[in-house]
Amino acid sequence: MKYTGSCHCGRIRFEAEGEIDQGMSCNCSICSRKGSLLWFLPRSSFRLLTPEDAASTYTFNKHIIKHRFCPNCGIHTHGEGKDRSGNPIGAVNLRCVEKLDLKKLKIVEFDGRAL
Repeated sequence: MKYTGSCHCGRIRFEAEGEIDQGMSCNCSICSRKGSLLWFLPRSSFRLLTPEDAASTYTFNKHIIKHRFCPNCGIHTHGEGKDRSGNPIGAVNLRCVEKLDLKKLKIVEFDGRAL
C-alpha cells in the first residue's frame, strides 16, 4: 500500500510504500521528547515529494541516524540510517501519515536508553 504524509505546514511531503503492521515507541533521549511513533522500511520504499534540501537534519551521539524535520514548523517527519546489516532504511513518523488510524496499530516499546 502507498501512504502519503507531511509535516504540519506541508513544506515536507513524502510517500512510503509497504504494509504498516506496527509502530515503535522509543524512549531514547530524542524520541521521548519528540513523541513520534516510528515505522521502519527499506529506504528505497520511501520518497520525498519535496526537494531534499527542504528538510533540515539533526544528528547526535554517534551521528548514525539523520533525524529529518521541517525548518518552518519543526515537525519531525522521518529519519534515515542503516539497519544492522548495513542496508539503507527509513523511519517514518506515523503521526505524519495521512488518514492512518493509529488506534488500530500495535505499538511496540523499544528501550533506546539501554543502547
